[in-house]
Amino acid sequence: MATAEFLSLLAVLAVASYFQTVTGFGLGMIVMGVTSGFDIAPIPLVAALVSLVTLVNSGVGLRGRLRDIDWPAARAVLLGVLPSTMAGVLLLEYLNVAAATLLQLLLGATIIYSGVAFMLRPTQQAERSPDRSFFVAGALSGLFGGLFGMAGPPVIFHYYRQPFELATVRNMLLLTFGFTSGARTIFVGTQGTFTGDTWWLIVFAAPAVALATLAGRRFPPPIAPNVMRRVAIGTLVAIGGWLVLEVLLPFPS
Repeated sequence: MATAEFLSLLAVLAVASYFQTVTGFGLGMIVMGVTSGFDIAPIPLVAALVSLVTLVNSGVGLRGRLRDIDWPAARAVLLGVLPSTMAGVLLLEYLNVAAATLLQLLLGATIIYSGVAFMLRPTQQAERSPDRSFFVAGALSGLFGGLFGMAGPPVIFHYYRQPFELATVRNMLLLTFGFTSGARTIFVGTQGTFTGDTWWLIVFAAPAVALATLAGRRFPPPIAPNVMRRVAIGTLVAIGGWLVLEVLLPFPS
């Protein structure tokens, strides 16, 4: 990887980490969208890096908070996550070789769907959904996580519909993201995907992400949370739309 691409990827990771710290979401979607749109790095490499960063984030965030989890629901989600994560990784490997444009189209559509899902405020149900619904949400999230390292949209929407406390929702999301990232990292590692580029990126990305996260906590932008949320959602939809348009209406070179 060239020096300019290396530094660009680190910058995108840092900005996305800051963005997620002040908005609560978006790291994986922003990193995947921007790096794919500007052709900074291959999608499989960036997805592997996002998974590792997410794994660290989830591990730190869950420390001492495992009691705030609906474990029957969590088990159902994780049972759905495991096989579909592996299927997503295998599908990514195939599409990256056989159908790069389809892969970009899927990535763009996934990011647009994520932005729209965040726009829709799901109505909280009076009763908890059955465990099988958590399994389905987990399977869909695992597929997204395996493909792009972004497992969020299906479980986020499903968790927020449940009659759970906010702390329970956040911790279950961290658990799901961490498990998906861990499963993806182990499976990808057995396929020999972690090259020298990947390890060098991890060495430099970890402190960049940590510093950006601290900056987001200590120096949030002077903007109302609702406005920042709208900016974040609009940014995600714009990134996804850009990727889709590049495939459907390719610009002349």
